[in-house]
Amino acid sequence: MPEQKIRNPKMPSVKTVFGDPIHLLAFGFGSGLSRWAPGTTGSLGALVLYFAIMNFPEWAYLAITVVVVMAGFHICGESARKLGVHDHPGIVWDEWAGMLITLAFAPAGLMWVVVGFLLFRVFDILKPWPANYFDEKWHDGHGIMMDDVVAGLYAGFALVILGGLFQQLVVEA
Repeated sequence: MPEQKIRNPKMPSVKTVFGDPIHLLAFGFGSGLSRWAPGTTGSLGALVLYFAIMNFPEWAYLAITVVVVMAGFHICGESARKLGVHDHPGIVWDEWAGMLITLAFAPAGLMWVVVGFLLFRVFDILKPWPANYFDEKWHDGHGIMMDDVVAGLYAGFALVILGGLFQQLVVEA
């Protein structure tokens, strides 16, 4: 079945998602099944993985992030192909990758995780160039993933800037 661009595609059943390893991963272990803002709930679901690996050595955190991104090209593309819908809203593995990228730049502290989450959601929703290019022009797993990779990098860079400004304000106070 060819992939289609459908505005409000039908959410697959829990049985479909949990019965297929590709869908299970693509739907963020079920976090993308939310009927309300699956991208946001998927991003929240990604925090479980983040908190599990946040104290790993930097090289290990980055290696896991690279694996999540690289695997995502296949996972998201295959899930979309099986569903016949390009970038189904329930496919949130890309949000998981974007969140890990964003939080790789986060200063220590829960406040920065929250700020990173909010920044990632803003950049993922607004899709500033080149994220919008990937989202609109690439119709496979690469397009599904790359807009979130870009959103994650933008949010990460914003975290670095905000973290630096905050540190400067604290030092001056």
